[in-house]
Amino acid sequence: MALLRVLAVDDELPALEDLSYLLRADPRIGEVATARDGAAALRLLDRAIAEGRPIDAVFLDIRMRGLDGVVLGRLLSQFANPPRVVFVTAYEEHAVDAFEIKAEDYLLKPVRPERLAEAIRRVAVSADVPVDGGETDTIPVELGGVTRFVSSADVIYVEAHGDYARLHTATGSHLVRIPLATLEERWAAAGFVRVHRSHLVAVKHIVELHIDSGRCTVRVGDTEIPVSRRHTRELRDLLVRRARRNRPE
Repeated sequence: MALLRVLAVDDELPALEDLSYLLRADPRIGEVATARDGAAALRLLDRAIAEGRPIDAVFLDIRMRGLDGVVLGRLLSQFANPPRVVFVTAYEEHAVDAFEIKAEDYLLKPVRPERLAEAIRRVAVSADVPVDGGETDTIPVELGGVTRFVSSADVIYVEAHGDYARLHTATGSHLVRIPLATLEERWAAAGFVRVHRSHLVAVKHIVELHIDSGRCTVRVGDTEIPVSRRHTRELRDLLVRRARRNRPE
């Protein structure tokens, strides 16, 4: 599984320790580095690039001594391959600056674990960590007393059924007692993204994105699946980046 390498930057040690603890608890993150100021962050980022192990994302406080987070974010945006930036701050008034820098997310302190998890998901999607990569996962399915193992690589999309989820493959479907939210986190690195409160889809199986009068759908195989408004722009941007990356030179 391709895991994220991230950097947490905050000049207040308790806040930095809390943030790094939450980041390390997320299964999509493999390594968390820390820095107490902007200059130290830049040195660490430069060293990581020189070692061939660049940082995927920077979780960045804004009001810091010396080089503040907004200035550092602008510097990072000038990198040849800039890391994704997530601002973590106690102040709401810098949201416009974050938008201009094209930050992935803007979290307000105290950071709620569920909001941090959402920010990490956005970073993972933006960094293409969950697309066409990672290890496959298997789910045991009971069929008439026989246990089969369905691979995530064979699943086209997943549909929520309360505390259950229905896995749709090219040959059929299987109902498993796993909540959709659990599969969303578990299969992020296998290329699945949430497009609706009731659906996960495997990005590699999306053959068409259709937007008409504000309504968005995707076609996976022969099935059309609704995309909620909150996921439409993110999914469209992901598919555009993926198409550009796969386009022949």
